[in-house]
Amino acid sequence: MKARLPQGMGGGGAANLQQLARQAQKMQEKMAEITAELEEKDYTASSGGGAVKATVTGKMEVKSVEIQPEVIDPDDAEMLGDLVAAAVNEALRAASAEREEKMGALSGGVNIPGMF
Repeated sequence: MKARLPQGMGGGGAANLQQLARQAQKMQEKMAEITAELEEKDYTASSGGGAVKATVTGKMEVKSVEIQPEVIDPDDAEMLGDLVAAAVNEALRAASAEREEKMGALSGGVNIPGMF
């Protein structure tokens, strides 16, 4: 007994393989385009009610940290460190979330390890 494939599946051999390769190449080009676009963007977040503001790039690098003078207390450096870390982490989460959203939309929601 022979198994039958659904119409449009199989039978194409090399033609299907070439079409798949073209689709993969287009997807790769689009991913490179989106990556370049995202790397140019800045993401800003604040903590402590705006006392500390951090800006990161789409390359996941800290670009700047702004600290309001009134939160600089030499007797409580730990609190200032916590505020800086919170602001930087939130900005990084925003950059990462946008990257995942755009790449997920491109791949149809399929998580491809190592792609992004």
